[in-house]
Amino acid sequence: MSLRTRLAHPYALLTLTVLFWSGNWVVGRGFRGDVPPVALAFWRWVIAFGCVLPFAWPHRAQCLPALRAHWPILLALGLFGVAGYNTLAYVGLQFTTATNGVLLNSFIPIVIIGLSFAFFGKRLAWHEVLGVAVSLSGVTVVVAHGEFARLAALSFNIGDLWIMASVLVWALYTLLLQFRPAALHPMSLLWLLTGVGIIGLAPFYAWELASGRMIHATPAALAGMAYTGIFPAFLGYVFWNRAVAQVGGSVAGLFIHIMPVATPLLSAIFLGEVPHLYHFAGMALILGGILVATRRSKA
Repeated sequence: MSLRTRLAHPYALLTLTVLFWSGNWVVGRGFRGDVPPVALAFWRWVIAFGCVLPFAWPHRAQCLPALRAHWPILLALGLFGVAGYNTLAYVGLQFTTATNGVLLNSFIPIVIIGLSFAFFGKRLAWHEVLGVAVSLSGVTVVVAHGEFARLAALSFNIGDLWIMASVLVWALYTLLLQFRPAALHPMSLLWLLTGVGIIGLAPFYAWELASGRMIHATPAALAGMAYTGIFPAFLGYVFWNRAVAQVGGSVAGLFIHIMPVATPLLSAIFLGEVPHLYHFAGMALILGGILVATRRSKA
């Protein structure tokens, strides 16, 4: 099997995607003082839009008919997957660590299961219910920093709550991908979604600029912005969408659990973040819940 064939395998695509996204958490946290959150999200997608354009252009004739026929789902996918998820995550990283953020982000598979039950009538087996409960306890440990007195006092880190909002938005995006226009070329789809996301972000970026939050255009900050546009945004979404089309949203969601391993390592190297005991306890509960919830029935 050639290297190209191996890299085209959906599991390889999913692994590369979550590695790109792990780096994205580190960039979002590391440059929070130089690049405001909405600005980072906006220019990330402008860069990705430019990367997608040459590949989508040959299929441009599909775009207008697809917009006319499927505008509600394209609007939802663009606002959730492009405008919403990353912006909420970048806002959260202004207040919480990359390690905290990615541990909470690993709750996505459980949220997907819950939303499948709530909106698509998926019947939950006992092990799925148990898995949801166990993973939710892990999220609670991380959010409370292992100090349950925080829960009684409701003194949560506001950044953790923003991250949880981004988790909900991404789970919705992943589930809604099954309703995307099947005949639309993947690059045309990404181009349209990116365009929708940029338009959705524009008023919030204008508000951020009006509030006086500007980009400090250091070489490192510009390199970080370029990374988020090329790797997590462009390549990450191409790989993710292709893999989801082959293996489904539930299986793809499981690969998110690579990030709680990769991101703390990158954060320790580049940001000097040292994981605490409650991080490991929360990670164990979240991943344990995922394993319980996704076990195959012997029947």
